[in-house]
Amino acid sequence: MTNIESEAARLRTAAEAKPLRLPINRKVDESHHAVTADGLSVWYTIQVSPHSRIQEAIFERADRMPSDEECRPWLDRLIIGPPATEAPGFPGSTTRRFEVFENAS
Repeated sequence: MTNIESEAARLRTAAEAKPLRLPINRKVDESHHAVTADGLSVWYTIQVSPHSRIQEAIFERADRMPSDEECRPWLDRLIIGPPATEAPGFPGSTTRRFEVFENAS
């Protein structure tokens, strides 16, 4: 996989087509996942409840924490609307999680 633009569009389409329904449906399938040639794992989901919608992007590496330079191009193409906020992680983690919470009107 080399084209962030097309792969991010595929992940967005999969997330829109099959959003997670909270609190019942927490199973994410592989259609929400991409792995780059250099080993960056990217997950994107949309989670919906009667009162909110959450966009979530998760970045993982086996050997180290993904850098801002690796995550930013994906976030710019995945997250629609307000900028994503990075969730706190565990010390020594090789995972970064970004979220956008939207209240249903």
